[in-house]
Amino acid sequence: MTGHTAGEDHAAAALGTLPLPYRRDEACPFDPDPRLRRLQDEEPISRVRINSGDIWLVTRFADGRRVLGDRRFSSQLTPLGIVLPEARDASLAAELQNQQPGTFIECDPPEHTRLRAMVAGEFSPSRMRRLSPRVEAIVDRLLSDMEAAGPPVDLISAFALPFPSTVIRELLGVPDGHGFDFAALTKVMTDVMTPVEDLIPTRDALRAGMRALVKANRNAPGDNALGRIIRAHGPDVTDEELVGIGNLLLVAGHETTANMLGIGTLALLRHPEQLRRLREDPWIVDRAVDELVRYVSIPNHGEIRTALQDVRVGGTLIRRGEQVLVALPIANRDPARFRDPDTLDLTRTPQAHLAYGYGLHYCVGVPLARMEMRIAFPALLRRFPTLRLAVPFDDIAYRRSNVTYGVHQLPVTW
Repeated sequence: MTGHTAGEDHAAAALGTLPLPYRRDEACPFDPDPRLRRLQDEEPISRVRINSGDIWLVTRFADGRRVLGDRRFSSQLTPLGIVLPEARDASLAAELQNQQPGTFIECDPPEHTRLRAMVAGEFSPSRMRRLSPRVEAIVDRLLSDMEAAGPPVDLISAFALPFPSTVIRELLGVPDGHGFDFAALTKVMTDVMTPVEDLIPTRDALRAGMRALVKANRNAPGDNALGRIIRAHGPDVTDEELVGIGNLLLVAGHETTANMLGIGTLALLRHPEQLRRLREDPWIVDRAVDELVRYVSIPNHGEIRTALQDVRVGGTLIRRGEQVLVALPIANRDPARFRDPDTLDLTRTPQAHLAYGYGLHYCVGVPLARMEMRIAFPALLRRFPTLRLAVPFDDIAYRRSNVTYGVHQLPVTW
């Protein structure tokens, strides 16, 4: 089937303020909305309505991988903010489309290829090996501070957020006392319920903060990612491109890992037998991290592409100019790809998923995110072997309207 069905209209109408891809199961906050499962079973490529109009929603793994890996689907031509609430002022909505040069996840080749190549070396195996001791030291310091403060503590504000924020701050050379509160700005930028009227000044503040860093490094390149890119590429990269590159790394480099550490810890606490396995056998940490990432799939809506020409996917014809949204959380629960997909199994045989994307836009920062989680989860469980929630599970508040899923706070004790 390729038409827009009455069932889909009913499902979309029942969503309230959030489009379908953002919804999670009310009974189990780690699971996608059951309506996504029904679409996966009955109409895996379906036409659904979101705030800005109709879009193709892809819910099966194979179809999602096909779209993300096919160069006939464009990132560059996809309107920015397509899943955001509509602006009350049309001029503000138009201003939101003002793309920042250097934001390579919004580019197609050859521009994407050129910009990504400038960044890739920052996440090479050799760079990660050199960075690992510093990451371990940051984890140890934060856990010591947490231990000294005594329970209960909010794991998000005490550990999950400051840990990757410190790592990416040092990687990009953001000096202490710079006054660039990128974490607070990111929180506003990544909430789809933030009015466009508030998004624009927040976006501008992020750009202004990064422009100051770019200017400083252009004058005297430091021993940081911006400085290394400037030394290597000099006049081949503009200051505004560096602003886009820097803010992309800054936002993605802490927001995703912070949310994953928070809700990943909650998933472990909710599955004590899996937590025990990881605590008693840290050698499974690589598999454990990969499984947690698949199971939770924090990219809340997924990835959007625009068809450059008519393309048939899974028997459905996607017309030139139409948008396609690959719903990553449900694609990573596809039973055709994963055995017992709704089960958290930290010993699961590694199998590629889509939580980091696929193809040209596979997340460039995956080596850093994996290293951070491989260090952080075991260290947390070693330091606090009796770690547990300090509030009832049902009292946890989730970042349901966020681009990256997570929890607002995670009160824990030990």
